[in-house]
Amino acid sequence: MTVGWTDGNTFLPINSCLLASSKEKNLIGPKEHYDGRSLAAKRRKLAQMKGTEAMIELLKTAQRTGHQADYVLFDTWFSNPAQLIAVKDLGLDSIAMIKKSSRIYYEYEGKPLSINKIFGICKKRRGRSKYLLSVNVMVGKDKKLPAKIVCVRNKKKKKDWIAFISTDPSLSEEEIIRIHGKRWKIEVFFKTCKSYLNLIGECHSLSYDALTAHVAIVFTRYLMIALEQRCNEDDRTLGEIFFFFTG
Repeated sequence: MTVGWTDGNTFLPINSCLLASSKEKNLIGPKEHYDGRSLAAKRRKLAQMKGTEAMIELLKTAQRTGHQADYVLFDTWFSNPAQLIAVKDLGLDSIAMIKKSSRIYYEYEGKPLSINKIFGICKKRRGRSKYLLSVNVMVGKDKKLPAKIVCVRNKKKKKDWIAFISTDPSLSEEEIIRIHGKRWKIEVFFKTCKSYLNLIGECHSLSYDALTAHVAIVFTRYLMIALEQRCNEDDRTLGEIFFFFTG
């Protein structure tokens, strides 16, 4: 799991965590006991949290170290109502793609409905509009949070659609779509790390500390390339710059 910063042009990894099972029988590699106050112990405790909880802890760490953000962007894995509220409690707004789940409800016109139900009963925009549907909803059960859902056409499947949610309802539909598009930078980041920077094949250790160190080294390699690209406003891809460095 990785938390990073982007302005849409440059992506910079800020922090990461290699998640592990909380059950000892599922763990492989050397098992050692560490002082609970040590970084190694804290890192292992974070790794054994649920992914949704670990994400919040990574965001808290980023805030404590002085990082600021206008919005937190993530995919469907973290976009449940409880997670949106947890991020809002940190003083941050979220923009995320949401699951088409029949078990996740949003309050629309006073009724708890799934996103599929909301999409089905609402009138769609026709023509060449950038989005199909835009509705204001409330998320959460005991603690409710206003949000805006925007549905767009799926470019890969013409008859399909994709839904985004923003906990900042004041944003226009176009802004929600545009800002969430910046999340694509993290996909480019992972592709670069795997294809050019040996994230997968270089380290074969079973040590959690060694694996964590390896990830940090790979991310540092990426930071050097990203900084070079940004400082020189280089139009080449990160892969081309990598080969320039290693040639």
